[in-house]
Amino acid sequence: MGTIKMRIAIVNDTLIAAEALRRVLVTVPEYEIAWIAGNGAQAVEKCAGDTPDLILMDLIMPVMDGVEATRQIMQKSPCAILVVTSSVTANAGRVFEAMGYGAFDAINTPILGASGNSQTGGSELLRTISKVARSIAKNNHNSRSPTAGPKSRNSPLLAIGSSTGGPQALVTLLSALPVNLSVPVAIVQHIDAEFAPGLAQWLSQKTPFSVSVAIAGRPLEPGKVVIAATNDHLVLQSNLTLKYTKEPSDYPYRPSVDSFFYSVAQYWPGKGVAVLLTGMGKDGAKGLKVLRAMGWHTIAQDRHSSVVYGMPKAAAELDAAVQILSLEAIGSACLNHLL
Repeated sequence: MGTIKMRIAIVNDTLIAAEALRRVLVTVPEYEIAWIAGNGAQAVEKCAGDTPDLILMDLIMPVMDGVEATRQIMQKSPCAILVVTSSVTANAGRVFEAMGYGAFDAINTPILGASGNSQTGGSELLRTISKVARSIAKNNHNSRSPTAGPKSRNSPLLAIGSSTGGPQALVTLLSALPVNLSVPVAIVQHIDAEFAPGLAQWLSQKTPFSVSVAIAGRPLEPGKVVIAATNDHLVLQSNLTLKYTKEPSDYPYRPSVDSFFYSVAQYWPGKGVAVLLTGMGKDGAKGLKVLRAMGWHTIAQDRHSSVVYGMPKAAAELDAAVQILSLEAIGSACLNHLL
């Protein structure tokens, strides 16, 4: 598959950083620079008049920072936003806030070399842009639904899938659940493996729960919240322990919500609640439909409260959700069918 053509905007108040980004982009003929803004307020204004395919958004800027700019752009003239900051690790809190408002991912700003060429971080930026472009294109890869095996009564499970806008949606949902919840909670959020531990820590700070990364070989435990933590797919095995798998290798969403939902439908020995939150694309909709057919209570976030109405919209179109609810109503609906 060739490089996808994209119009890309740069938002950065540091001239040398903006120049580093520009020099990386001009190395790819299919990438056109739509415009450059020096702060978030300029970006909001420019985006309203000329919405690009992708914005490379700095975080720390005068007048309006990247978090607030992301929030306003996703409300007024939504497009894909990639956070590009001097240090993702040092700015983790702000990164997850921006992702909560709809930013797709985050990456460190490339650095210009002594010769004036952008040598450090340039290739990583291009790889990430390519990943964003594939998601925007909404490549429709078919995945096979498993044949579900026999079931026996067992503890319910809360399974959650989310993508663009997911971090903040997860905070709202988890905060609506009691801290003494006695069922396992498993989350698959589209996020690069580098940021998954930071997201788990951030969710632990923002919600009543101690959220941890899902570890291969471990079972899902009552009262524990885990989140998928690699670029491979998190799945449940027949012995009820977790594992990570590369297959399906051609699936554009990693980790895949569908892959996890399918494995739960096949192996979890009881029923439960499955929730599909805000996100770009269609991942999770088919898996949600399989779980509904198995007798699970399935919920999709509604259009109004979704940062990006892609994944839950696909679920609604497939009639995969028993309920379509606002984000604020999902927590209590989960409890009604878990307790």
